[in-house]
Amino acid sequence: MWRLKAVRHKVHPQCGNLEEFQFKRREYEKTLRKARKDQQLVSKRLLQEESDHEGMEIAAEVLSKKKVVQLFRGIQQSGEERVNALRNFRRALRHKETQHIFVKLENSMHLLVGLFSGSNAVWQLEAAHCLHELSHSDEPSIALACLPATPYLLTYLSGQSAKFTYQYLLSSPMHEKIMVADDSLIIYEYPVHTKCITSHLSAVFLLSGDERNWLGRYKDLPSLILRSVLESGVTSHLLRLLKSDSEFGIGAVIECAWCLHYIISSNANTNLLMVQGAVSKCTSLLVALGGAVASGTATEGMDLVISPVLRCLGNLLANHGMESCREQMRDSRVLVALCAFIQGFLQQHPSVARESLWVINNLTADDPVFCSAVFYLNLVPVFMQLLPFSKGINIMVLRLLCNIAEKGPVYCQQLQQREIFSALHATLRMAEPEVVRLSLELLHIIVASIPQVADEFTEKGISALEAIQYNSDEEIRLRASYILDRYLHKHSQVNTPAV
Repeated sequence: MWRLKAVRHKVHPQCGNLEEFQFKRREYEKTLRKARKDQQLVSKRLLQEESDHEGMEIAAEVLSKKKVVQLFRGIQQSGEERVNALRNFRRALRHKETQHIFVKLENSMHLLVGLFSGSNAVWQLEAAHCLHELSHSDEPSIALACLPATPYLLTYLSGQSAKFTYQYLLSSPMHEKIMVADDSLIIYEYPVHTKCITSHLSAVFLLSGDERNWLGRYKDLPSLILRSVLESGVTSHLLRLLKSDSEFGIGAVIECAWCLHYIISSNANTNLLMVQGAVSKCTSLLVALGGAVASGTATEGMDLVISPVLRCLGNLLANHGMESCREQMRDSRVLVALCAFIQGFLQQHPSVARESLWVINNLTADDPVFCSAVFYLNLVPVFMQLLPFSKGINIMVLRLLCNIAEKGPVYCQQLQQREIFSALHATLRMAEPEVVRLSLELLHIIVASIPQVADEFTEKGISALEAIQYNSDEEIRLRASYILDRYLHKHSQVNTPAV
């Protein structure tokens, strides 16, 4: 899962002018959206295995060279011992240290490729799993070590076995650095990929998604490949399948959504996707899935569809803004669907809730119509109920509430009437600095927009601000002092310095 790198905050409490304060906040939020999109670009999907074998444990720690050698000797055996060794080895290969030890062992890759190209179907599949784990490495030496497997991977892509085709598609990242230096491989391999995508066989559509993941995963990927993807007409096929009742099943929708996610997250020009209606496709699918979640008719694995589609829509909004997306987005039901995802997946799949909140954040950042829809649909109480939740949930909620408050006094009045101050009494006392900082931002925007409501920020809230004077974060202390002195000085029991 992506992790957002820290971005220095640019909004200072010295900004007495509300308009200047809001402008700097909006610029900061744009920086965060770009940083999050860039982090998503390098996120990797792990293989979701159809079955897990009893007694096979995921390696919790890096194996020593001695243990790696022991596993390798097991692979050199035959029968069930070889199968068990391969199954354990592919887990161990999730550590880059183990990968380096393995590829340096004499004849290690020769044996692995030999098993992959052999006639024993079980050994072939397990060897393909090992190649898949190696494919996640960013090390050029690992990619070069996998080079002997390339001809067989290409052969299996055109073959009849769905399982082997899937393994090839999942293992494609290993060719990224090889293809940079080998134009002939690009010319040979790309038409095979395109044929795989544009085929009308449901089994191939099911497998086609991850083949595109590596095309958008790295910023330094050859522009020739990414440009060819957009010019080939493949994106129209992907968007055509992006519907809840796809004739090729839910698996095809999942894979195509991940394809689009990596293309959108890359530095590619996504104007073509906008012309092809990508925003409306994502919106329509989310509305349909939201209805299923709200009615309790959601099928197993639906979260696997929702996550990449949310990323697609969120990043299209971040790339193009609401103004460019407006004609394809005028459906307030998407807000209802997003709230259904938040409530339906909050406990078991909090990542879906975070992605949903991020899309709402992007919807409300530039468009007062969606901010008004939040009030019309009475969604503020839903958001306020999420403030006690950690893992980034409350941070996302505070960001979108700030977006709404920024739209002016009328919106601030609506938040105040829905008892936003009571919620801030609690969040200002939370331990996480980012929660406190955003709570102060929201409070600042409201009391600066409608100073008369400061009287309703009760003694309980005043005492929370005064307690912040002892916070270790200087920026937080200064902002709390500024709000107390500028807007709440009549109520404060301590003398706070003017900022």
